[in-house]
Amino acid sequence: MATYLVLFRFTQKGLETIKESPLRVEKAKGVFNELGAKVKEFYALLGEYDTVFIAEAPNDETIAKAAMSVASLRNVQTDILRAFTEKEFREIVAGLP
Repeated sequence: MATYLVLFRFTQKGLETIKESPLRVEKAKGVFNELGAKVKEFYALLGEYDTVFIAEAPNDETIAKAAMSVASLRNVQTDILRAFTEKEFREIVAGLP
């Protein structure tokens, strides 16, 4: 399974109902799970993004579907980053010409 950082920014709608955000996190975890992804960690952030999921998924399509499903509710906007473990990074670098 590949690892991804799914970064979230609250929309105006999400901010107006911020007290419901913890429940939305649980629902989003369920959506990810139903689509074949797994949320390993959740963090609230300071800075450009408001929250992040550290998630695993079998492929890019699965994580994209999960993130788009959550974003379609219009409480958050998402950005997705593929994350490589140190071992994966070493293997990538070792294979360079």
